[in-house]
Amino acid sequence: MRDRTRGEEDVPGPRRGQASEHHTAPMTSAASPTPAPTVPTAAPAPREAKPSAIDERRERRRRRRRQAMIWTTVAAIVVLVGSIGGVSYAIVSNMSTDEPAAAEPAPEAPAPVERIEFPQDEPAATAGAQPCATVRVLSSFENAEMVESLAAAYNSQPRNVAGSCVTVATSKDKSGGAATTVASGFPALVDDEKPTVWLPDSSTWVDVAQASGATALRAEGTSVGSSDIVLAMPAALATAIGWDADAPTWAEVFEAAGDPDLWSGLGHPEWGAFKLGKTSPLVATSGEAAMFASYGTAAGSIEELTAAQVLDPTVQAEVHENELATSHYMATPEHFLWHARQAEASGSAADFLSAVIVDEKSVWDYNRGITSRDGATRTQAEPPTEQLVPIYPADGSYTADNPAMRLTGAWIDPVESEAAADFIRFTRTAQGQEAVRAAGYRDLNRELEAGVQQVGRLDGDRGATLAFPGPDVVTAVQASFPDVRKRANVLFLLDVSGSMDEPISAADTKLTQAQKAIQSALGHFTAGDDVGLAAFAQAPDGAMVPGVVSPVADIGGSRDGFLGALGGIVSMGDTPLYQAVDTYAAQQAASWSGDRINAIVLLSDGENDAPNAATIGADQMLANLKNLHHSTPVLVFTLAYGADADVATLQSISSATGAHYYDATDPSKLEAVLGDLVTSF
Repeated sequence: MRDRTRGEEDVPGPRRGQASEHHTAPMTSAASPTPAPTVPTAAPAPREAKPSAIDERRERRRRRRRQAMIWTTVAAIVVLVGSIGGVSYAIVSNMSTDEPAAAEPAPEAPAPVERIEFPQDEPAATAGAQPCATVRVLSSFENAEMVESLAAAYNSQPRNVAGSCVTVATSKDKSGGAATTVASGFPALVDDEKPTVWLPDSSTWVDVAQASGATALRAEGTSVGSSDIVLAMPAALATAIGWDADAPTWAEVFEAAGDPDLWSGLGHPEWGAFKLGKTSPLVATSGEAAMFASYGTAAGSIEELTAAQVLDPTVQAEVHENELATSHYMATPEHFLWHARQAEASGSAADFLSAVIVDEKSVWDYNRGITSRDGATRTQAEPPTEQLVPIYPADGSYTADNPAMRLTGAWIDPVESEAAADFIRFTRTAQGQEAVRAAGYRDLNRELEAGVQQVGRLDGDRGATLAFPGPDVVTAVQASFPDVRKRANVLFLLDVSGSMDEPISAADTKLTQAQKAIQSALGHFTAGDDVGLAAFAQAPDGAMVPGVVSPVADIGGSRDGFLGALGGIVSMGDTPLYQAVDTYAAQQAASWSGDRINAIVLLSDGENDAPNAATIGADQMLANLKNLHHSTPVLVFTLAYGADADVATLQSISSATGAHYYDATDPSKLEAVLGDLVTSF
């Protein structure tokens, strides 16, 4: 185990690849199934039809629900006769087993934890000489607000490092994107803009960067604060399933998510199927945590997961089954929570999600009315009526440890390096930890601010956490994700109206840039994903052309044909946007499969303009999309391409289907934005 997330002082918290120091009792794990005994057989009996795997899973779930109902009844009886101890004991004993219950061992006393006394900050009496040394800190989207608060607190006092004043400046990126750029040495940035400190929200991204060849990282790092990864649910749903009072194990979470009849069995058919939201593990820490938990439950132990188990085909098959319950993947937790708030505004948050795996800080933000459409910009509104409840799984939750990593490189001079060390020192002072708590995080003693704990409904006394697995497991899980993730059934739908001929650079038009971006995005899909391509414009006779140019098919065998069709598209005519969306959403719905993410990726650079034929209107198009969403939901991800795109209409299309809108009104950003979009698959 590397000590890189341990500073000069001993920081409470889980060591990587080891059980947490804060466990108050041994962690439990999903037990491996016991094989049935072999018995001699007589003459062969007539063969019965073998139930399918799906039928077997459903029967197991029905038995669990019946057992839960029995124990709910038992609990009620015990309460009613609680004053008659012998009777209540007899009821419970007789309903549970004929054997006498073994005495449970006394719980172990929790190990004492030595609290850290945070030192006072020691700013300079006067600021050093200008020009100031600049400490550029790169954070994740998730912890950006905390890092910005730390920078502001540090900058508010005079600093003098080697005779220079110091200014801390911050930037942010998705965790997976930041790991990639750190590993490559920030090739897109000039030296004066390259970071001096990297502060991802989890040490796992340091593993990813190092596995990708990062050479600019120092060996040491230190946690500045933490946020536990939880299962967040609308309060009514958490109460209905009983998880607000009795937390499930991770195995029970995945089992519930895979049960299409769960809510109807609990008397709430209006909530539909169990909709579990997860971010992509290639992009966000919460997505990583979900995959670690899934692999751990499949392998039989969350705490002792190994890289060999991750590579085991049997384990991967069970993880793939767990992934089938995912509605779709998104880049950040904020994407899911923004949609949940939109769903509440038009009905109920339960219309969009049953539960989502996020960090505690995101729950606090949501419950106080803060959401973000893109994970970067934040909007304050009134608190939601349907508050979220954080569920801490019974067999442990992971903790995002926010390590501050000093970088090395030719772009960092000795004064900047020393200034970076001074900023990291500040994060561990009383003033720095106050900023950490005020931003919604646990300090290095794992304490929350009282208001954060109350609004977020967070467990302030929680000490037990799961350690993230070691680097070999982290990289093995990331490498396996393309094989175990839920497969896609996706149609790229490209606006090829005449405006796509508009030049955007000396080398490209809108159309050629779009072709390059789609070709790049196609690399995200692997064999087993069904992917197709359609384009739309309106011919002079009113026909919608050219239509489907590469049918939706397994990309493992159709990639060459897809790329050939993509390269052969030319721009023409007007823009029948509403007709195209309505037509192709219906076609995708006709091939809908519950085992796939059924979607359209719509790229358009203009408004609906179809003068040569009577076509569907916006209201009817949206009504049709909403109707499909109740039976054969097709997610229509929309991408506004160029300054003339009809942003409002594209946003309404994505919102009607529970998908996300993406902004590429700056055409030069199209490839990056489309690359972000396809992480939803």
